[in-house]
Amino acid sequence: MTNLTANASSNYSEEVITNMVAQYEANPTRATVDAIAAEIEKPVRSVISKLSALGVYQKPAPAAKVSEPIIKKEVYVEKLDDVLGITLPSAKNMTKVDLQRLIDFLSR
Repeated sequence: MTNLTANASSNYSEEVITNMVAQYEANPTRATVDAIAAEIEKPVRSVISKLSALGVYQKPAPAAKVSEPIIKKEVYVEKLDDVLGITLPSAKNMTKVDLQRLIDFLSR
């Protein structure tokens, strides 16, 4: 067992701690934590706390947001003018979503 803050306790025997650390280090995922919790019949939070106290638990990284580049409304108005071959001054009053839908429809 590591010499960090976690010690063997009445809740976790030395054997259980060794086993759960080995399992988690082999596959450090939430699914592994869930499986360990089910195996030793403890709450998932308890297992995470014990692994954290042992210095083994790795907090999962948040999923990265995938954002599309921002396209200005003027670009859509220019595209619409190109597709139609004429200039429509009132097109600048349309929303970007409506402009894109109209361009997609006319480009078919």
